[in-house]
Parts: sequence; C-alpha cells; structure tokens
Amino acid sequence: MTDTNPLAAQSAAAAQITPTAGWLLDRTEALCRADTTTGREDNGLPALRALLRELGARIEMQQVAPGRHNVLATWGVPRLLFSTHLDTVPPFLPPRRQGDLLSGRGTCDAKGQISAQLGAISTLLQQGHDGFAWLGVIGEETDSIGAIASQDFAPQLATCVAAINGEPTCNRLATGQRGTLQLKLSTKGLAAHSGTPELGRSAIWPLLDWLQALRQLPTPADAELGPEVWNLGKLQGGGAPNVIPADAEAVLMVRSLPDSDFEDRVRALTPPDGKLERIAYTPPERFTKLAGFEHATVTFGSDAPRVRKIIGGQRVVLCGPGDIKVAHTLEEHITGRDLTSGCELLVRIATTLLRSHGS
Repeated sequence: MTDTNPLAAQSAAAAQITPTAGWLLDRTEALCRADTTTGREDNGLPALRALLRELGARIEMQQVAPGRHNVLATWGVPRLLFSTHLDTVPPFLPPRRQGDLLSGRGTCDAKGQISAQLGAISTLLQQGHDGFAWLGVIGEETDSIGAIASQDFAPQLATCVAAINGEPTCNRLATGQRGTLQLKLSTKGLAAHSGTPELGRSAIWPLLDWLQALRQLPTPADAELGPEVWNLGKLQGGGAPNVIPADAEAVLMVRSLPDSDFEDRVRALTPPDGKLERIAYTPPERFTKLAGFEHATVTFGSDAPRVRKIIGGQRVVLCGPGDIKVAHTLEEHITGRDLTSGCELLVRIATTLLRSHGS
C-alpha cells in the first residue's frame, strides 16, 4: 500500500511547516492519543499518516503481521535514513498536557522521536536538501519483529550513506549499546506429596542454587558501553504448596559486552537435570562518533544495529530528545524545549553526515 506525492509537492508541503515547540507538542500529543502498545501499533496509523501527508511524504506500508504494519516514508531518492519504533510498553497512559510539559505513554519513547525527526526532515527540505527516508517499525519493545522484516526495504535504501535511529538519549549521541541476550534456565525434579518429600525431588532448589552461583560471578565493564549486567526477569516453579515441584524455570536478560563469556559461564554452572536455552540475542554495537557533538553511554538496547544492516552497514547514530529514566514509567514525559532542541540537533547531525559524503 503506497501513497505517492510528486517531489515538487513534497517540497511545497515541507515549506509550510515550522517545527516550533507548539507544533512538535501538538503532533506528539496526537500520536500519543492512540494506544499503540506492542501488538496494537496500527491504532496509531491515522495520526501518523496524517502527519506524513502534512509533510508531503511518499508513504509505503509493510504488513509484518496481521493488523501490524511498518511504515516507510520517503522524500526523493533517500540518502539519509531516520528511524524509530511505533510501539510502546504497557500500560497505555493517555497524554496530559500542562504548558510546555507533555506526559503519557510514548511521549519520549518513542512518539516524541517521530515528531522531532519529521520536524528535522521538514527543516532540511526547506534548507534545500533532499533525499530522505523515515522508517517506523513495530515490535521494538519485545522481539524487534518490525526491524527484522524491514530488511526487505534494503534495495530501496541502498543509496543511503548513514542512518539516525531515535531513542531518548537526552539529546546526546550514544557511544554504542550493549547486547541483549535472553536465556532460559530450567530444572527438572520429581513430584511427590509435600508430607513425604523423601519420595520426590524439588526442581526449585537447584535452580535457586544456580542463580545464586551466577550472582557471585565478577562483573566486567567496557569504557564506552558500561558494565555487563543481568536481570532475573521471570522465576516460576511448581503448581501447589502441598506438592514437591517437578519443574522450575528462570528467564534472564543480559546486557552483554563484546566477547562476552557470560553464556558459557552459565552453562558451566548447569546442575544435573538442568537445561540452558538461548531465547534471543542482539549483539553489542559501537556507533558513529561525530566531532563537535556531545556523546554519552546509554544503558538500553535499540533497533539501531538492525537499522544499520538495512543501509548495508553504513554509519548509524543513536540519539533523540527525552530521558530514558522516565521511559517505561508512569511518569513518562517530554517538554517542548526537549523536542525543539532535539529537532535542531537532528538537523545538525544530518547536515554533518551528508557533508562528510559530499552531499
């Protein structure tokens, strides 16, 4: 499904846009009114498509799953790709606006990114640049299904010399990101009546011992990416308090470093009747550094490595307005000042990236 606009119409539409704080807050608020928690991304398409049409974009929809679409917008032959995600974490929190402050789910993660990026594209077009693409993907908050499917756009984006991926980084360029490794640890026991535990074997105690052993492991660190850390995100076992549990499992999320041996160390500690499975893995990545810009270590993961693959391994920058410390919380918010600063920063980054390629 494609909406088309001639290049002249695109430029004319962009010329009508001035990404002031009010404009950016209005568009972000409109995007945030739709509940786009993962799996419901298409709820936000009416507001998103209206915004893209306002800027004169050529719009292409990619169905990734039933009722779930990636969105690709282009202005001319793309030389620079902007990208961020369309989904948010639950629960849905309707937007609330008080002066310069906009609160609610998605305000910084990542609908504020959408408004700032599209405002930057409008400014760049008004400055005489052309050749931009904007990609919104589904499922970033869970399995990155959208970013994986978006690799199909690679032929259309082969002319891009760089990409800017949007996440809340307090308007600083991320030095890179740690990998995300999900592991499932499971143990087997033998069920029995709790009054005769000698006839059974608990699956929970070996799992707890396994986890405790992992807590004793040293924590390596990287100067640019930070420490390698892991979270026990899920722990379950047994079915009733009067039954010796026959099954137990834990799911870990590891923020891994380059050349990490964490998975090997977990495997070496596996108890009898234990099993280790890798659920998902995204490798760590170091991002483009640009002279004259402020850089910072970030604690989260993103689709930036997959975005880089779409443009054939070219340079990628990860940055955007808002603070990750309030993302995923009940206090998520962004300000008009954040958005205007982010928009101006994106224009500077884009100009720098294009200039370095003689564009």
